[in-house]
Amino acid sequence: MKKVLETPIDPEEVKELRVGDAFYITGTIFTARDAAHEKLLELDDEEVPFDPSKYAMFHCGPAIHKVDGEWEVVSAGPTTSIRMEIFEDDFIERFGTRIIIGKGGMAERTLKALEKHGAVYVQYTGGAGALMANAIQEVEDVYFLDELGVPEAFWMFRVEEAGPFLVTMDSAGNSIHADVAEEIDKNLTRLKEEL
Repeated sequence: MKKVLETPIDPEEVKELRVGDAFYITGTIFTARDAAHEKLLELDDEEVPFDPSKYAMFHCGPAIHKVDGEWEVVSAGPTTSIRMEIFEDDFIERFGTRIIIGKGGMAERTLKALEKHGAVYVQYTGGAGALMANAIQEVEDVYFLDELGVPEAFWMFRVEEAGPFLVTMDSAGNSIHADVAEEIDKNLTRLKEEL
């Protein structure tokens, strides 16, 4: 049976997710790349224009344009998440974001923050930006567009069964990315010994 999570995010539902689980999201998600993370973290609380704890965060710089005065999303594929590693633990700590969507995985600082705050990191397939665009029903809002530009602005998307998303880092401290890195190290060590 297809698992669909709805926003506002239920923290208890997220805590139950484990590495290997797949799900979809209906509701609102927001985009945030490097500059967006930095921007929100430097603002005072009263200046933050939305509540990041309610929605899933998507590491994405969408291809988007206006048609007859309305925003139209052409493509919304994930960007490489490790670039946000320097911000993510602080972002989760301050804003309570529970679901982070991206590609390529994240590292130890983020994993510790996920565990501490009951959050997950999930993968969305790279190269599937048009598929995600099809799930976007409406651009609800955009913040800091003039200052940050289209790829780096905060886009608020209302989505219908966006996904599937695969949990690769969970709130129990599990990480497929760490497991794979450890296995690669073991194999490299073994190969060096055989040479």
